[in-house]
Amino acid sequence: MKAVFLDKDGTLVVNVPRNTDPDKVQLTDGAREAVRMFADAGYRVIVASNQPGFGPADMAGIERRLRELGIALDGFYCCFHEKGDSCQCRKPAAGLLRRAAHEHGVDLNESWMVGDILDDVEAGHRAGCRAVLIDNGNETEWHMAPERVPDGIASDLAEAARLICGET
Repeated sequence: MKAVFLDKDGTLVVNVPRNTDPDKVQLTDGAREAVRMFADAGYRVIVASNQPGFGPADMAGIERRLRELGIALDGFYCCFHEKGDSCQCRKPAAGLLRRAAHEHGVDLNESWMVGDILDDVEAGHRAGCRAVLIDNGNETEWHMAPERVPDGIASDLAEAARLICGET
């Protein structure tokens, strides 16, 4: 089994800082098409997102809203730790991806991570995935290292799906 792990804010949904209001959730351009392409190509679609300061109850409404908007997810994983906490799940660590892979029987070497910052790329590579950066202006630090170099760059999630599914 293979998967595409998606960052939530700025990748799957429009980035609204600190949002836990399901009514404010808006899909990014091409998100519905991209998720459908991934599923049609045999990928499980799993959200892997840092959500510091929140908890599972806060994200339950967001996950439910994504499904109402037609986003068929196989999993929804969040790290609720603050930056600087010594957890293994907060991206750029690979804990969220490894946990999801274990629980869904996913081969990480056949999988992809897609996100809008280089911490997403690094998390994917640390887990053994390939990674696509959505270059939408959200990455502001550009601290480069070998594990932070994306395998592909796309302008939005639909372009990332075409790249991953071999249509570009």
